[in-house]
Amino acid sequence: MNLMENITSRKNKVICHLRSVANDREYRCNCREYVCDGIKTLREAMRYGAELVCVLWKEKAEELELPDGVVQYTAPAELFEYASPLKSSGGPVFTVKMPEHGGGFKLERAIVLENLQDPGNVGTVIRTANAFNIDAVILVGACADLYNPKTVRASMGAIFRQRVLTMSIAELDEFTREHALPLFGAALSDKAADLRNVEIHRAAVAIGSEGRGLSPELLDICGGEVIIPMNPDSESLNAAVAASIIMWEMSR
Repeated sequence: MNLMENITSRKNKVICHLRSVANDREYRCNCREYVCDGIKTLREAMRYGAELVCVLWKEKAEELELPDGVVQYTAPAELFEYASPLKSSGGPVFTVKMPEHGGGFKLERAIVLENLQDPGNVGTVIRTANAFNIDAVILVGACADLYNPKTVRASMGAIFRQRVLTMSIAELDEFTREHALPLFGAALSDKAADLRNVEIHRAAVAIGSEGRGLSPELLDICGGEVIIPMNPDSESLNAAVAASIIMWEMSR
């Protein structure tokens, strides 16, 4: 049996908790929860076994059978919108426990993101990686927070089923060696090979930020460099678009 409580105050501890989880990365990491939004996302979370904690409905709860122990709340529209990280949301807003990823999984294809700071791009890459059966998305350096509400929203539910790892450059080097996985860096350089001519079906490929590309430190651990052929008048691609093209090639 799930409890239901109506909230009427901005000072309510549940409202304060939701806002802190959405807006404060340190708080989010400490409580090991992240915020999601929308009925479709809630259904996805349930379908893929995400551990729900609490659900806040806008004015009225929908008839949805939630797992036992999930506490439900309702709030007037104005208060709900104060709590929600998304403007004009239809709701609900809910929190999910961050998963614990263990070892011992198959790794044949991985996409590596270094210093990709836009949460929308990171979420889009996670969504695309899941669509193309990429075994892992690896975040290196100053990437956007995986559990930022914008990252979660851009993943369109893929965050519940896609393996995402976070590591340093040294850990990435050790990780790819341990799995005997060739590592390539996408780079605009004279020595970069045409992506279409490189065997990346079983490999890890690293993408850098649009402004700076991959760092010299990460390129140093790569066994080769690749480039996406394009119109010479085009300077570069959006990082998420470049990653999508590379993952398409990896999955072919």
